[in-house]
Amino acid sequence: MKIDNYNKMKPIISLSPHVHGGDSVSKNMYGVCIALVPALLASLWFFGLGAAIVLATSVVSCVFFEWAITKFLLKRPACTICDGSAILTGLLLGFNLPSNLPIWLIIVGALVAIGIGKMTFGGLGQNPFNPALVGRVFLLISFPVQMTTWADNLHDSIDGVSGATPLSLMQKAILEKDASVLNDLPSSLEMLFGQTEGSLGEVSALLLLLGCAYMLWRKIITWHIPVSILGTVAIFSGIMHIVNPIYAMPHVVLMSGGLILGACFMATDYVTSPMTGKGQLIYGVCIGLLTVIIRNWGAYPEGMSFAILIMNAFTPLINTYCKPERFGEVFRKEEKK
Repeated sequence: MKIDNYNKMKPIISLSPHVHGGDSVSKNMYGVCIALVPALLASLWFFGLGAAIVLATSVVSCVFFEWAITKFLLKRPACTICDGSAILTGLLLGFNLPSNLPIWLIIVGALVAIGIGKMTFGGLGQNPFNPALVGRVFLLISFPVQMTTWADNLHDSIDGVSGATPLSLMQKAILEKDASVLNDLPSSLEMLFGQTEGSLGEVSALLLLLGCAYMLWRKIITWHIPVSILGTVAIFSGIMHIVNPIYAMPHVVLMSGGLILGACFMATDYVTSPMTGKGQLIYGVCIGLLTVIIRNWGAYPEGMSFAILIMNAFTPLINTYCKPERFGEVFRKEEKK
């Protein structure tokens, strides 16, 4: 009788290992969103209403476009808007935009991020490039004037002014070969706490690092990518400053632009980054090196976005070279005769 009951149950047992860590896509996505909250509050404090409009428009647009594309174009019965990935894409895209960007441009950026950067390839888990960066780079290349016209965050203004960001000052010093231009840079404390011009995600390096520490504590990410990127940038920018003082000091380079945001929140994207620790270190070092090269000799002062997208394309190659260890079997090399 016991055997008959057992056969009626028809248990299905998958192959080993039978270990579940409790992680899920939605848990990790919302975890990253929580880690962004301190920097989000700082952007609202410094940029005021402009930041709220940009972030809200970006998030709502990304969620809407994912729902619409999934329902009407892909015609899938299940929609993924509740897993947090579209919300996170909207937040990261908003963090890469000026607080005075017109609403219609934010919507266009969200459409490109979700429609081209994500859903074109089949949705979450299949996109080779970071969707938020696809949207950001599209806007930067297509609308460079609007994307480089900043609001004055010290006065909560939503009026556009072509202020000098730390990155533009550093590029000016290089072009003019005049180290005295760097004297106009904000102080280290101002850059640490956020009193600088730029995009929403360029404020308060301290709070971005706090969010990174939260993700490391929750084991949402590992240390390999952030440390390798920041360490590489610090080393190479330090060498260049020693050789020629027209290049800014390492701590200034680290706290300027979207370097910390990119290293901690965008380069660590699960889908577009390597799987193994060794691969992540190679990936991070290359991103750091490319960022320094593009910032100092490229046409755009911010090289982080381009560096991450370039290395996203190399992620499959890195995964092929740095394969994870196999489970269950050990393959021995045949001895040479």
